[in-house]
Amino acid sequence: MVSSEYERRIAGRFATFDQDGNGYIDREDFNVAAKALLAEFGTAARSDKGQALYVGAEAFWQGMAGIADRDGDQRITRDEFVNGALKRLRDNPDRFAEIARPFLHAALAVADQDGDGRATVEDTARVLRILGVGEDIAQTAAATLDTDGDGKVGEAEIVPAFARYFTVPE
Repeated sequence: MVSSEYERRIAGRFATFDQDGNGYIDREDFNVAAKALLAEFGTAARSDKGQALYVGAEAFWQGMAGIADRDGDQRITRDEFVNGALKRLRDNPDRFAEIARPFLHAALAVADQDGDGRATVEDTARVLRILGVGEDIAQTAAATLDTDGDGKVGEAEIVPAFARYFTVPE
């Protein structure tokens, strides 16, 4: 049985995706997030990294809509998000990870300042802040993602953590 605390926590995650605060998640929210990340890191939208981020955002939107947009109106309400997460993702966080992977991969590439495929802890925190995570939580989360203590965060660390954040009750 799913606890009401879990439902409240998942509902709180809704705001992370509702970038414009209009009460639903749609394609534009993913584009707003991509645009903000590109601006934060001074990356041109027409660059390879910029295009990959927009493609990743679209893939993430399509995956989310396929899971949660029950009425097919191309908008995900808070109730649809909570029910989609609870019913379709809780038992399969790997599915959510795969939906998010193209966007997260591209976001890390934008934040990767030295081209080694990983972002510094500070740059990871910048990404999290742009995506709506609070300042203190973003810094703590980014530091926690650096599991080997080398000051960097890679895709292998961030994708499963992102999926757990949205799907695991504890």
